[in-house]
Amino acid sequence: MQEGKIKSYLHLHLIVFIWGFTAVLGKLISLKALDLVWYRMLFAFLIIFVFVLIRKIPLRLPLRILIGLMISGIVIACHWFTFYQAIKVSSISITLACLSTGAFFASLLEPLFYNRKIIWYEVLFGLFVIIGLSIIFNVEKQYKLGICLALISAFLSALFSVINGKYAKNYNPNIIAVYELGGGFFFLSVYLLFNGNYNVSFFKLSLYDLFWLFLLSSICTAYAFSASVKVMRYLSPYTVMLTINLEPIYGIFLAYIVFQDKEKMSPEFYIGALLILLTVITNGLIKNRKKTTSS
Repeated sequence: MQEGKIKSYLHLHLIVFIWGFTAVLGKLISLKALDLVWYRMLFAFLIIFVFVLIRKIPLRLPLRILIGLMISGIVIACHWFTFYQAIKVSSISITLACLSTGAFFASLLEPLFYNRKIIWYEVLFGLFVIIGLSIIFNVEKQYKLGICLALISAFLSALFSVINGKYAKNYNPNIIAVYELGGGFFFLSVYLLFNGNYNVSFFKLSLYDLFWLFLLSSICTAYAFSASVKVMRYLSPYTVMLTINLEPIYGIFLAYIVFQDKEKMSPEFYIGALLILLTVITNGLIKNRKKTTSS
C-alpha cells in the first residue's frame, strides 16, 4: 500500500510537470490562441473518444448532466483561450504567476455553489494575493493586457473546477472528458464559423506545429487528465492540491530553460510571484490541519 502511494506521488509530480510544460508549448506553437485551442480540443476529444470506444464505456447520460458537462466544456475552452492569449501577449512567467490565483477564486466561488460560509482567513489570504499581484502589475506595466487575461483565465479555471467537482464524484472521468471537450470544441467551431475564420490557411499546419499540437493534445491533455484522476484514488486531496501548486514553478523553470533571457523577469516580479505561491500553499496547510483536527 505504501509503495503504491509513493508511486502515485511520483506519478502526480510527473503529471504536474507535464501541465507546466503546456505553457511552453503554447509559446512554441505559432498558431493564434483561438486556433490553438480549437485544435487542442479536437485532437484530445478524438483520442479520448477512441479510447472510450475501445474500452466499450457506455456514453449515455441524463440530459441534465449532459447539458451541464457541455457548459463546463465551454468554460474550459474559454479558460484555455485566455491562458494562451495571455502567453502570446505577455510571457509564460507572467501568465503562470497570475494563474496561481485560481485557488482563491475557487474559495470565493465554492460558497455560492456548495452553500458554505466564506472563511475569514481566505479573505485575508486574498488580500496577500492582491498585494502580490500589485507588485507584479507595477513592475511589469508593459504586460497589463497579459496580466488581465491571465486573471480571467484563473477565474475560469476555478469556475471549471467548482462545476466539475459536482460531476467527478459520480461519473467516469473519460466520459466527462468526452462531453466537455466535445462541448468546448462545438462552441469554438460555431464561433469560428460565424466569424469567418475558416479558410485555407486555417487548416494549413506546419509539421512543426502539428508535432507540438499532438504532444499537447495527447500527453498534456488526454493522458494527464485520466492519470490525475487515477492517482487521486491513492493520495489525499491535500497532497494533490499542494503538489498541483508547484505547476507555476515547474512552468517558469521550463520556460527559462527553453527561452532563456526572453523569460527572465525583474527581481520584483519573483517577489510578487513567491508571495502569491506561499499564500496559496499556506491556505492549503491550514485547510488540511482543520480537516485533520475535525476528523
